[in-house]
Amino acid sequence: MGDREKNVGFAAALNILFTFIELIGGFLTNSLALIADALHDFADSFALIIAWYAEKKAKKPATSKMTFGYRRLSLLSATFTIIVLVAGSLFVLTQAVPRLISPEPVNAEGMVLIAVIGITINGLGYFRLKKGISQSEKVLSWHLLEDILGWIVLLIGSIIIRFWDKPIIDPIMTIGFTVFVLWGVSKNAKEIFNLLLEGVPEYIDIDEIKKSILSVEGVKMVHDLHIWSLEGETVLLTAHVVVEDKYLQTLDKMRQSIKSNLEGHHIEHSTLELEGEGLCSATECLFESKK
Repeated sequence: MGDREKNVGFAAALNILFTFIELIGGFLTNSLALIADALHDFADSFALIIAWYAEKKAKKPATSKMTFGYRRLSLLSATFTIIVLVAGSLFVLTQAVPRLISPEPVNAEGMVLIAVIGITINGLGYFRLKKGISQSEKVLSWHLLEDILGWIVLLIGSIIIRFWDKPIIDPIMTIGFTVFVLWGVSKNAKEIFNLLLEGVPEYIDIDEIKKSILSVEGVKMVHDLHIWSLEGETVLLTAHVVVEDKYLQTLDKMRQSIKSNLEGHHIEHSTLELEGEGLCSATECLFESKK
């Protein structure tokens, strides 16, 4: 079992455990913030299980039908997690707004205790996932960080309720936390949709890639350059590279030099077609030749 799969599985187990603790605590304290977040976490737990399953299957080798293997399952699981988070957040908002009009008393002492437990458990999951580089790990670690910040706010709010008797703080915290979750999800969704559309990953600078290829001795021009990622971690590149005619006898050596340069830019898999100077027309070349 790989580290990525273990990390997602660990986060899933923690989330499931705390969902039950939070749900029971929410009913005992009559806190909408706890109950709503428990329902939110229940949906998250389901999403985490799907993510864990996808990470496990993503390790399967390529086949004659799935020539890239199943790595993109990781990206699909991240997409599913975002959908669940958005749906859960909208449900939370429908439950919190009425309590702004008619606040109900809550057990602040119990809320303080559960908030401390929440910070501890989510903190363990966050520090386990924060070093991950797949989209699933990024989305899940961001969510756990949101939970930690939310629990800190809930802890502060519980103290205010306890000493100043302000139960309206409970729905206010719920709405504020939910809006923050939606904001974070929107940021992750942008990059996930970019990857689904096979766009250039946000951490890849295509201009630097071009310069790296053109820096190889004998390279004159680059066109039909395409860069995409299977799941946000494995980056692929295809390109047509125009070389000086005198280098056509050493294409293997030139191809290896280009690939070595690309590895320094996180390009793990590259397919290069090397062409002589007379094979590229001005209309098909996307980049200007090297000065």
